[in-house]
Amino acid sequence: MVLRANVVGSGPNGLTAAAVLAEHGVQVQLFERNAVVGGAAASGHTLGDDVTVDLGAAAHPFAYGSPAFAHLGLTEAGLEWAFHDYPLAHPLDGADSVLLHRGMEATVQQFPQDARAWRVLHSPFVRRPAEILRNATSPLTRIPPHPVLMAGFGMRALVPTALLGPALFRSRQARALFAGASAHSMLPMEHPFTSGFGVLFGALGQTWGWPVARGGTGSIAAALERVVRQRGVQIHTQVPIQDLDELPPAELNLLDITPRQVLQLAGDRLSARYRTQLGRWRYGTAAHKVDYLLDGPVPWRDPRTANAGTVHVVGNAEELVAAEREVARGRLPERPFVMVVQPSSADASRAPAGKHVVWAYAHVPQGYQGPAGEKIDEQIERFAPGFRDRVLRRVETDPTALEAWNPNLVGGDIGGGALNGLQQFLRPTASLTPYRLGVPGLYLCSSSTPPGGGVHGMAGWHAARQALKDSGIRV
Repeated sequence: MVLRANVVGSGPNGLTAAAVLAEHGVQVQLFERNAVVGGAAASGHTLGDDVTVDLGAAAHPFAYGSPAFAHLGLTEAGLEWAFHDYPLAHPLDGADSVLLHRGMEATVQQFPQDARAWRVLHSPFVRRPAEILRNATSPLTRIPPHPVLMAGFGMRALVPTALLGPALFRSRQARALFAGASAHSMLPMEHPFTSGFGVLFGALGQTWGWPVARGGTGSIAAALERVVRQRGVQIHTQVPIQDLDELPPAELNLLDITPRQVLQLAGDRLSARYRTQLGRWRYGTAAHKVDYLLDGPVPWRDPRTANAGTVHVVGNAEELVAAEREVARGRLPERPFVMVVQPSSADASRAPAGKHVVWAYAHVPQGYQGPAGEKIDEQIERFAPGFRDRVLRRVETDPTALEAWNPNLVGGDIGGGALNGLQQFLRPTASLTPYRLGVPGLYLCSSSTPPGGGVHGMAGWHAARQALKDSGIRV
């Protein structure tokens, strides 16, 4: 008998899960509520028909090195990457921007007094980026693929960024660059393990960079769609699933959704204990997004910044620490941490000739509905005088609108759930088999499971392999 599976949700994790199942002979049907697949890994034309805007994620150090995407052959399926001169820039008041180069030696030349400390912190992982990413995208409750390397990473990751940065670095350049990378955790910098994000993002940036997908992030989903269709997966778009009973008969059901939606779809099938555990799931810091079409590049005070893919706009490390602390307390900072991506400076297909697309979001409290967009404008203008004069069109998307577009982005949380407390390690519950939902044949494959958020497909990879093993199929 041919094994059958349904996958609900077509984000990168759902698409990856469908591809892995189909590769092993499973008959797969995939269901997506929107008109196109991709979940939050999508692009659209919100700034005009001739402008491509990334609706969710924009820069992709994880996608570029993803073991799942490499196995599935996304480049062979048409995915192309575009690289900037610099993966990252961090503007500073009264000084040039500090730049993350695709090379550690070029990076440390900007802060020679901290060169040795920067090398000690990053060099083991700069030498072995694929191995550390494989470790980081594996369930943390299992023995990692490269345990010795992971032990060294864990020692660095444990100390909060607010402590490790000042302890290691004397220059504000090194402290700012490290703190900005750590802020991708969307946690207060006093939280343990925030340094792990700084080390990981920094190491990947200093090797293969933080590239953008040529043609938009939707190109990643389009390549995944081609892979799954080639493997015989049936895709049903514009089919929202409100209850598991709406799915066709199948031995396996994999859900690319977060715990809140699991309780809505399958709560009556779960044990009372498991329902209680999922009900305690916490959603974290939100994103407030603004997309801009400009009549030219951003007029950064340091012109090199225009050639960076990602720009961390906040000021020095102390300002960043204070801003993230305010967000964790439920308040919008006067000067929030703003992440800017400039895709069209490496990918000319994003906008008409001479025009530039700018993607930006600020970290804001969960579900925040205040005027965060104005503060994003102010922060960019602070380091790029005349920025507002360049804006031709502008589209703002607050946390409520993000969730309305994609229900997995609860309250604007783009990571599938907060990473504070035990949720960084025990996603979604305390279990050595986190992808099982406690019901035979029912699995969770979203960013609410290990390894968490990001466009890499690894949650879908691990969940599908768990489902295959449970079905007696060797993987």
